[in-house]
Amino acid sequence: MKRLLSFLLCFGILIFWSSCRNDFEFSPNTGNLEFAKDTIYLDTVFSTIGSSTYNLKVYNRSDEDIVIPTIQLENGENSLYRMNVDGSTGIQNDNQIGKFFENVELLANDSLYIFIETTIDINSPELGVLENQFLYTDKILFDSGSIQQDVDVVTLVKDAVFIYPNRELNEEDNSYIVETLTFDVDGDGTPDETNLQGRFLQDSELTFTNEKPYVIYGYAGVGEGKTLTMEAGTRVHFHADSGIIVTDGASLNINGDLSTDQETLENEVILEGDRLEPLYSDIPGQWGTIWLYNGSINNTITYATIKNATIGLLAEGNQTAENDKLTISNSKIFNISSFGVLGRATSIKAENLVINNCGQSSFAGTFGGKYNLTHCTIANYWNSSFRQYPSLLINDYILEENGLPIINNATEANFINCIIYGNNDPEFSIENEGPTFNFKFTNCLLKFNDTNLEDSGNYEFNNTEHYVQNVFNLDPKFKNSLENELQIGTSSGANGKALQLTPHAGYDILHKPRNSTAPDCGAYESIVFED
Repeated sequence: MKRLLSFLLCFGILIFWSSCRNDFEFSPNTGNLEFAKDTIYLDTVFSTIGSSTYNLKVYNRSDEDIVIPTIQLENGENSLYRMNVDGSTGIQNDNQIGKFFENVELLANDSLYIFIETTIDINSPELGVLENQFLYTDKILFDSGSIQQDVDVVTLVKDAVFIYPNRELNEEDNSYIVETLTFDVDGDGTPDETNLQGRFLQDSELTFTNEKPYVIYGYAGVGEGKTLTMEAGTRVHFHADSGIIVTDGASLNINGDLSTDQETLENEVILEGDRLEPLYSDIPGQWGTIWLYNGSINNTITYATIKNATIGLLAEGNQTAENDKLTISNSKIFNISSFGVLGRATSIKAENLVINNCGQSSFAGTFGGKYNLTHCTIANYWNSSFRQYPSLLINDYILEENGLPIINNATEANFINCIIYGNNDPEFSIENEGPTFNFKFTNCLLKFNDTNLEDSGNYEFNNTEHYVQNVFNLDPKFKNSLENELQIGTSSGANGKALQLTPHAGYDILHKPRNSTAPDCGAYESIVFED
């Protein structure tokens, strides 16, 4: 009985104590909210492409539970921003979803999150007339009257030329059928349907200029007999699973140039993904590839940067053509999830080419072909996952499903004054199944420390038929290989090791004259690094 009385007494005290609590009595906001930042900067976006989601943390530092009567965007229902406050989308009126919130409760010494994003059409009437880009601003207003507080929201929006395939509504299931490319895939003269979403460029679209950036959805095709030209300063941005495909008899000419300030290369052509936020600036695999299909001809690239793709350049076929399938010079390829350059039974001539940070090989000449590289820096310091292949891979075969090789002779594979290095060992692989395999390294800096392979097969480094005046395993002393800064310092193992080419030493990738008597290997002449 005494235990029962004690329990009832304690229970009564608990009920009395809880009835006196004011934890759930919210006081009006007093205008003393604190914010993690006073301005939310949404990084640059393209017109009509949604931004990433950004957040703002709001603090109640007081000992009182408060209610904020309103949280809203200053531009109201006309605002081009959308908000979410601690999981709520706010008033459900069609024009106010994500714009207006009422009676938002915030406990004492607690905080809440506001998430904000935008999709802006540069032609929106709210924006007025602006040229190519503009700064769009708004404010998040907390409460009203004399205690109102606010946080600025700012976004830079760029206009662009958008290239995308047509879509048709399938009324049966209310889905969209996206246009795909049709062209001669197998070389028999008959067009073939493919599953590549995209469309062929019209004649009026075959010259890209630097007036506006280009944003490509799907694959932009260059049709038979056509040439796509990219002028100096052009910027091309690709959506996921997008790229350029150059078909039979067509050509791609990328004509970048030096700027007056040779260090910045403002007039180079840049090809990258369509996400402009800094978070995406060096993420590999954001888009597909530039595909020089079998039958395309006379493709040239100069002063270009290709980055963040799945394959930087894919060149196929035409290894015996009078002119090389691809001629590339003074260009850089970075942050590629697979191969930087992948050639298949093709012909590539390269000079002052820099490749780094690729998930597989930086340069792969496969299934035979003709490859002539001079003063190139073929490096690979990929550190995002296991890398199966070395920086440089050359072979003369592909494997059938049954594992047997199909052989195509490598007619030429010549590397002169190159640096072939990276964070694996060895960093080049020469593999042949056929009897004719012509390759040669001349005055290169090579990384190869595999004693099991050295002095055997294709790695007899004293055999002057394949190796002449090379140096091995000397640190190239790159400026910052992890940041794709592959200039070499004055103590580089590549200094003075290059062959003097006639009639003159030529210029490096920055158009700096090479040493007339003892030039350096790689795409860059050495410099003194600033501390």
